[in-house]
Amino acid sequence: MRTPPQPTQRSFAALRHRGYRMLFLGTAAAMMADNIEHVISYWVLFQKFHSPALGGFAVISHWLPFLAFSVYVGALADRFDPRRMIQLGMLFFMAVSLTWGVLFATGRLQVWHAVALLSVHGMAGVLWNPPMQLLLHDVVGREDLPSAVRLSATARYLGVLAGPAAGSVLLLALGPAHGIFVNALFYLPLALWLWKAPYGPRFRTGTAAAARPLRGFADVIASFRSVREHPTIISMTLLAGGASFFIGGAYQAQMPQFAHELGHGDPGVAYSALLQADAAGALLAGLLLESRGLLQPSARAALVLAVLWCTALGAFALTSVYPIALLLLGAAGFLELSFSAIAQTLVQLNAPPELRGGVIGVFSMASLGLRMFSGFTVGVVGSLIGIHFSLAASAAVLLAAILLLLRHTERMQTASRAG
Repeated sequence: MRTPPQPTQRSFAALRHRGYRMLFLGTAAAMMADNIEHVISYWVLFQKFHSPALGGFAVISHWLPFLAFSVYVGALADRFDPRRMIQLGMLFFMAVSLTWGVLFATGRLQVWHAVALLSVHGMAGVLWNPPMQLLLHDVVGREDLPSAVRLSATARYLGVLAGPAAGSVLLLALGPAHGIFVNALFYLPLALWLWKAPYGPRFRTGTAAAARPLRGFADVIASFRSVREHPTIISMTLLAGGASFFIGGAYQAQMPQFAHELGHGDPGVAYSALLQADAAGALLAGLLLESRGLLQPSARAALVLAVLWCTALGAFALTSVYPIALLLLGAAGFLELSFSAIAQTLVQLNAPPELRGGVIGVFSMASLGLRMFSGFTVGVVGSLIGIHFSLAASAAVLLAAILLLLRHTERMQTASRAG
């Protein structure tokens, strides 16, 4: 199948669309609120219950909905207005924050409350992600889609950087109950803007694909079949899924131990600096690549960048020098945003319009849902052989898989050109 022509790149092209500027700010605010909630709620849960099992459930409940429901939510976004689905996700987020606040203020928090709220929070995330990716097409169009995807990832990392700092300030200045009440307000800008935003099915011009009736699980199957028929989508979905399964964000959960074993001063300060290095590298990638208009989206570029990402993380796992560890984590953050943004862009550009939401759902399931298993490949295995060796081994296995995928992709492209 012939690959559609790739759009040209302009510096910060997506920000030239007024609607996208509002979407960018709303996304950054909502992601910051998401991370503020983690800071406050996780601190209270630790102080009250001292339960590692509850902490583990917090991670599982965050990613399991993406694994279980991403494809179905994406298929629903093909049928319904994605704006309303995102708004529903924001309302869920706000309800969870407000409920945390009431329970904190009254002192009635129990384990089952925490389990329920963490589960609803995870569902809010999956209601937000696939419809948001689908909405980008309506806001910026095909030509500026690579810029929009990359800047959306940058907005998320802005939230990741700002969230822990803002959460700590709210926690110390207002206390957990009032702090998380204030946090609920940060979800409002995106929800309110989407109410009248002129995007979505009603505002699309041109010949629209005929709306098909909702067929439940049959739509999920159709989405998987559509992915199977597009080699580029297959390779990028496999890349995202492999990165999530073997590494994901599991190494970030192990940062306190990495900081302690690197032996650089106060483990608390060292821990914060390591996390910030990873996020700052990703933020730098978004700004630099946008300002220079670099990295045209191609499968080969994504795979090569992913190979370098594995190398950087493997080297980080094995180094014992703290400044080098910071540099390697910064490089890893830079490379991760770069290859993941390219992969997501290619999936969206090559997805059939009538099944775009479902295909995005398949990609979200792989890139986000499979992160749940990285806790086993890095964390559980790390408890047996040490986290340094488990992260290095995971990076090595993923590196080998990506090299095989790169070789196969190049063969497919050569055969396509010859045909």
